[in-house]
Amino acid sequence: MIGPSNDLSSKLALDTNALGGLKQSAKAGSPEALKTASTQFEAMFINMMMKSMRDATPQGEGMLDSQQTKTFTTMLDQQMSQNLAKRGVGLADVLIRQLSSQATNAQALAINGDPSVQAAQPIAIAGDQPAKRIAMPAGRDAGEMIKTPGALVTPSTATVPGALVTPSTATVPGVSASGRPQSPHVRAFQEKLGAHADEASRATGIPAKFMLGQAALESGWGKREIRNADGGTSHNLFGIKAGPGWTGKVATAVTTEYVNGKPQTRVEKFRAYDSYADSFKDYAKLITNNPRYEKVLANAQDAAGFAHGLQKAGYATDPLYAAKLTKIIQRNLA
Repeated sequence: MIGPSNDLSSKLALDTNALGGLKQSAKAGSPEALKTASTQFEAMFINMMMKSMRDATPQGEGMLDSQQTKTFTTMLDQQMSQNLAKRGVGLADVLIRQLSSQATNAQALAINGDPSVQAAQPIAIAGDQPAKRIAMPAGRDAGEMIKTPGALVTPSTATVPGALVTPSTATVPGVSASGRPQSPHVRAFQEKLGAHADEASRATGIPAKFMLGQAALESGWGKREIRNADGGTSHNLFGIKAGPGWTGKVATAVTTEYVNGKPQTRVEKFRAYDSYADSFKDYAKLITNNPRYEKVLANAQDAAGFAHGLQKAGYATDPLYAAKLTKIIQRNLA
């Protein structure tokens, strides 16, 4: 029986002595060891998700930021993952049910034993979802499963609690195309403007998420929208300027333009709209009616082609515009 000293859910995430105690108890293949090992695996899975969310969240460099604060944040995330796993998100229970049903259970948990468990094990969240068979790679034992996040369940098939196994071609709410969990501000931005982007997509043939990515880049995910003189939003999500042929409302704003690769601050006039829907409609009209963007439409099959097409057509003067836009689309948008 595992004593209190081996209950890792009450220990620090970096307590190697407690992990050693788990290894000793696991040799006997006891149910308590299986439960604790599964909880540890769940903790590592949660920590992997938290790391992905932090990587996907735009972060600035503050005065108090340093390598030490980043190290402390990593340690804090590990401990939070441990505490969340103690309460459980369901993964540990699934592992316990599946591993307990195998005749080779003792071998699977024997960290220093024979790593011969290679048969695919059906794993699925409880409910109506069908199980999908995931094979434990040859030469991997339970010790590696505990030490290595993703040894059994990889990020491409396990990205959000409640969707442990998903088809690679399916769109999962709250998960980007790269498999990263979406940050709350990204998900809110997509939900708020998704319908308008879909309508513009039907008019242009450009995927909706490509336009959402451009709107996010131009407006800072809606946090740096161009403002009217009264402080209200201009609803201009794409940074379209008000040229001589524009007869609608105008908003004046300070912007950065690159001349010969060097940034210059200027005051420019931008188009102003009554709604975000009008902003997407005007953007769709600009892209489809202006001959300079013909190649953009022709290369809109993938994010990189779309972004580089815009830059070559002169949509923006920032020399890194295409790289920034490609990164936003690929890393954040579903």
